[in-house]
Amino acid sequence: MSLLEIFLLSLIQGLTEFLPVSSSAHLILPSAILGWTDQGLGFDVAVHVGTLLAVMIYFRREVGSMAVAWLGTMNFGPAKNESSFDGQLAWWILAASIPLGLFGYLSADFIEENLRTAGVIAVTTLLFGVLLGFADIKAKENVSVEQLGFKGAMMIGFAQMLAVIPGTSRSGATMTLGLMLGLSRENAARFSFLLSIPAVAMAGGYLTLKLVTSTEAVDWSAIGIGSVLSFIGAYACIHYFLILVARVGMMPFVIYRLVLGAVLIWFIYK
Repeated sequence: MSLLEIFLLSLIQGLTEFLPVSSSAHLILPSAILGWTDQGLGFDVAVHVGTLLAVMIYFRREVGSMAVAWLGTMNFGPAKNESSFDGQLAWWILAASIPLGLFGYLSADFIEENLRTAGVIAVTTLLFGVLLGFADIKAKENVSVEQLGFKGAMMIGFAQMLAVIPGTSRSGATMTLGLMLGLSRENAARFSFLLSIPAVAMAGGYLTLKLVTSTEAVDWSAIGIGSVLSFIGAYACIHYFLILVARVGMMPFVIYRLVLGAVLIWFIYK
């Protein structure tokens, strides 16, 4: 990989991982349009590590509180024998991550071989862009995260499962259903970000396993640069996205998805 490829792909991963626009699509497209070679497993692992660290550090207080409360629900740690919503929320997030883990594991090879195409990305970009726009327009914002309940959390988890299809967007799917269930735009985004932690960790773990069991040469400089740049991009993205979505909602991202989908269709059939 050239330095330009490392720089652009790392920033793309960091900036789009948590936006409702599909990071996988944006990583696939430069290769399809510019003829770049696949970035390799090592680089994929690096950018996932960077984005995982970014979301965990940004939400370090929430993650710390949930971790302590979760251990307390099993009679460990300083919150032993205490009951709190943070402990419940931790269980909800872990349980809601199971559908993505199972579906991703069972379908990974099929999707890799058959669905990582510009045509699939164009269709999913448009379809889920329309759904996000509908959810944003109809958003009631009258349900808190506490009122969401285990059932609501699991519904969002099943929506997240669709993110294994390129172009869908994990953040887009979870925020769309969160809005449909009555969460505010900011709470839908925050819940989606917290739900991303086990999701990105599972993806990174799967890619790491593939890397250590393969004979692929590892470009350590690309891994180092990719991790740092994706971390910077993801951290900045989370911060400014939460500000933007509270002020103007999801519509800028809906418009972006519709324009991107139209451009992709033009690119395919030109």
